[in-house]
Amino acid sequence: MTLTQNATAVRTQPGPTDNQAVLIVHGRDRTGIVAAISAVLGKHDANIVSLDQYSDNPHGGLFFQRTVFALDHLKARLPEVELDLRDRLADGFDLEYTLRDLSVPKRVAIFASKDDHCLLDLLWRHRRGELPINVSMVISNHANTADEVRFFGVPFFHVPSAGPDKSAAEAQHLQLLQGNVDFIVLARYMQILSGNFIERVGVPIINIHHSFLPAFIGAGPYAKAKDRGVKLVGATAHYVTENLDEGPIIEQDVVRVSHADTVADLQRRGADVERAVLSRAVRWHSEDRVIRHENHTIVFP
Repeated sequence: MTLTQNATAVRTQPGPTDNQAVLIVHGRDRTGIVAAISAVLGKHDANIVSLDQYSDNPHGGLFFQRTVFALDHLKARLPEVELDLRDRLADGFDLEYTLRDLSVPKRVAIFASKDDHCLLDLLWRHRRGELPINVSMVISNHANTADEVRFFGVPFFHVPSAGPDKSAAEAQHLQLLQGNVDFIVLARYMQILSGNFIERVGVPIINIHHSFLPAFIGAGPYAKAKDRGVKLVGATAHYVTENLDEGPIIEQDVVRVSHADTVADLQRRGADVERAVLSRAVRWHSEDRVIRHENHTIVFP
């Protein structure tokens, strides 16, 4: 396990999300939820910036809401807002909620292997301010991207993971991650995570893969797709569960291809859509726009 690190830039100017918080509420639908939440925010002179909601059945179905509000001196006043929300939502509402200061970016670890297109795209978008995250570290089972990651000022850890027994590598991963990240992104990390690791790490994990599954499983999917004459290639970003590539889907996209495209063309165009889909999924997750319910998601983009 090796580490390379440069100093990262620190933002000193006020950002658009300073003094803004996001409130996520979900549970059983009933009359009065929006009014109750708005009353609490109004009591504290909070200004609702945006509000998105969805109910799968207004007669006792499931209710999901994302609210962004602005409040002067937010950091000092947020505990009082949360206390009042807890008291109000406990009064006859079957709801769960989370409340978060949007000026505090979520900490993310990026896992990668030899393919670097998704990894470098995330680092580039982060440096440009397109992703409201703090990249705590990059972990890879190959060392080939160390210099590129170092260029972005992000800690790089090389943790080899070879053979069927991944327990030693996953133990090192857990040592690096626990208490240091809020979620993990698998940026074309070509290793299968064990159920034990997923349970013990205790944070959401986002994966990206081509959208040929389950048609072209295994090595060389683009060559197999070319042989079948596919007309679309795409990508899927989803949360990781113990069921391989079957977790709740966050985002998907496709591009049209033709008989004239070579395998290399398909790979290039597939990489393009993978970058776009993964970056959107990471941004939506980091902004609390994704609510998981069982094996699907409600996304407020």
